[in-house]
Amino acid sequence: MEYFSSFETLLLSLVSCIVVAIYICVKWISFDSKNRKNIPPSPRKLPIIGNFHQLSSSPNRNLQILSQKYGPLMLIHLGSIPTLIASSAEAAKEIMKTHDLSFCSRPNLTVPNILLYSSTSIAFSPYGEYWRQFKSLVVLKLLSNTRVKSYKNVRENETALIIQELGECCGSIVDMGSMFSSLTNNIISRIALGRKLDGPKYTHLLRVFMDSLNMFDVGSYIPWLSWVDRVIGSLGTVEKIAKEFDEFLEMVIEEHVNKKKGEDTKSNEGEDFVDILLELQKNDTSGFTLRRDTLKVLILEAFAAGTETTQTTLVWTMSELIRNPKVMKRLQLEVTEASKGRSMIFEEDLETMPYLKAVIKESMRLHTPVPLLLPRKSMKDVKLMGYDIAAGTQVIINAWAIARDPALWEKSNEFKPERFLSNSISYQGPHFEWLPFGAGRRTCPGIQFSVPLIELVLANIVYKFDMGLPYGIRNEDLDMTEIAGITIQRKSPLLVSVSPRF
Repeated sequence: MEYFSSFETLLLSLVSCIVVAIYICVKWISFDSKNRKNIPPSPRKLPIIGNFHQLSSSPNRNLQILSQKYGPLMLIHLGSIPTLIASSAEAAKEIMKTHDLSFCSRPNLTVPNILLYSSTSIAFSPYGEYWRQFKSLVVLKLLSNTRVKSYKNVRENETALIIQELGECCGSIVDMGSMFSSLTNNIISRIALGRKLDGPKYTHLLRVFMDSLNMFDVGSYIPWLSWVDRVIGSLGTVEKIAKEFDEFLEMVIEEHVNKKKGEDTKSNEGEDFVDILLELQKNDTSGFTLRRDTLKVLILEAFAAGTETTQTTLVWTMSELIRNPKVMKRLQLEVTEASKGRSMIFEEDLETMPYLKAVIKESMRLHTPVPLLLPRKSMKDVKLMGYDIAAGTQVIINAWAIARDPALWEKSNEFKPERFLSNSISYQGPHFEWLPFGAGRRTCPGIQFSVPLIELVLANIVYKFDMGLPYGIRNEDLDMTEIAGITIQRKSPLLVSVSPRF
């Protein structure tokens, strides 16, 4: 009897354990199902490098191809960094409007930290009080509508000079990319510094700076391999360039500080950016502490952002005009009528040129200046289009893919400016199917600075000159191969033969 009693006790204990185990399993499954994360679809990744191997030399195109398989929201891994790729207008709207506050910060990247004074620029600074005050100062004091208009004479004067230079080049071959680069450098240096930068040294320095900003560093994505950047010398190169630019900016600021009272403190062009910033610093009226490094990073960003994107848009627009003679002819008729027989197009004439504006917008659609908008970082967990996005996720919007989405744009890979004559899309947006300047809190603040310049330069060039390709190359055969980076550049220089129209 004792044996059976012990056996029954053992059996009862065993049954009880099984029941408890089943109960715990059921509860765990129920808990897990309620808390399981719905993560966006992902392509298969490799150890250590993640999905880097799938980006290749044309990440905007390759990410577009992947999105066609995995969807408009796709999670990839760049090294150890989870990265959300948005490739549709709907996804972009959710990120940059519906959840803009959650996605408006920036990831911590080594190269911008070195080049841009610990990433304290408007473009790369993480979201916070510093960024809000800094952007407000720039928009109100440097890029206000009144301030931008005050530099009208600079834009018109430099445009007249490039027209004169092109006139002297008639009958010869011209590198339009080089000419546009020189033009934008001259305009921005006069506005930001009060004078042109002498010689090719500074143009080369700026080119090297932009190339460095495009440089990939291993440590930002695979932290335990950060020593590789030091061994192969990439960080040393970036630090050297940062030092050279810092010395140049110190020289510029000191030149302004040491101006003698009443001795050419203002030109007929008005105060330059450095004058304005030093005055704000001296009087401490901005409500924002302007440290020395803050002045430097602002000047640096004006050059880097203003020159690169403007020059890129000018080159691609001229490329498309040469490839599409009917568009060129229609534009020339419009600007000729607007000129009223004068020798030059002026800024006040630009409002009478809807086709010019349509041409530039279509160029920015087909050749989005920044194809992958600068990466964002989620600041908290977000439910996005049914998916769970964890705090700290890097977010990249493929603006290039959205601008070529056939569901949004008829004949999306063709250059058709007429499409912008019949819609209400504007630079100020928000129109998430077209994002040449981004959207939301991180919209580029330089829209009204760069657009009038692009319009003025193109209007005057097509008004004064006919352009074709040298060496008997047909216009439709112009090589349009791209090189991807922060901005999207032509692989080959735009070489053209120039002849006067009149």
